[in-house]
Amino acid sequence: MAEQTAAHREAAGADGRTGPDPGPPPAPGTPAAAPDPHTGTEAGTDTRAVVRDALGVGVAVGLSGFAFGVTAAGSGLSTLQALALSLLVFTGASQFALVGALAAGGNPFTAAAGAFFLGTRNAFYGLRLSQLLALPRAVRPLAAHWVIDETTAVALAQKGRRAARLGFTVTGLSLYLLWNLTTLLGALGAEAIGDTAAWGLDAAGPAVFLALLAPMLRTTTERAVAVLALVPALGLLPVLPAGVPVLVAALAAPAVLFLQGRRRGPGAPGKGSRS
Repeated sequence: MAEQTAAHREAAGADGRTGPDPGPPPAPGTPAAAPDPHTGTEAGTDTRAVVRDALGVGVAVGLSGFAFGVTAAGSGLSTLQALALSLLVFTGASQFALVGALAAGGNPFTAAAGAFFLGTRNAFYGLRLSQLLALPRAVRPLAAHWVIDETTAVALAQKGRRAARLGFTVTGLSLYLLWNLTTLLGALGAEAIGDTAAWGLDAAGPAVFLALLAPMLRTTTERAVAVLALVPALGLLPVLPAGVPVLVAALAAPAVLFLQGRRRGPGAPGKGSRS
């Protein structure tokens, strides 16, 4: 009996605990296991940091609505029409493409087609966010209106469902309100100053669009697509109707992916090269 008690104590350890040996403690500096992005059980999430980052994106990009309002007024749209585009479309790149084509004298249907193709990327964002956010069915139609570049980027940068929902909501709300407010101010201001081309404000839209796009080009493939889209679009501007070069530039992405696949050959891993 005494031998069995001693053996039991030895197996339990010096601190008297029973069960399997937990092993040595992790070495200092060892990163903890990453939280599951689908459970929302992230530990130590800094809510204030999420709100701060989301507001930073919303305010920074929302101020660009002023440039859109000016560009829309310069293209011949009324203040009410410019505001309706921001309220109902709410995807900056497509809005700039539409009013830019109209300002260049393009056909409205061609301009709308170019804007539509630019806006289709939001559908792919929605497929990813629907799994990450898992919102109730009742609010999904409203949330879908906020699925744009900025809200997607902020949501995907978070470590869990709760933080992703918070980042998406704060970014979408702040950006939507500020974008529409500055659109109104820009359109009213453009009407007050008269000819926007004389002030050089007709270039505000493309400049803002490039400023938003450039930081997103992080991989070699993305940069190759941007260059391949830019060259024919600029070269075809003098010879094709306004809005058509944008449609031609949309072929850059499948062209780059096709060439990339041919270079790797069959059976090669599908990893994109990063610089």
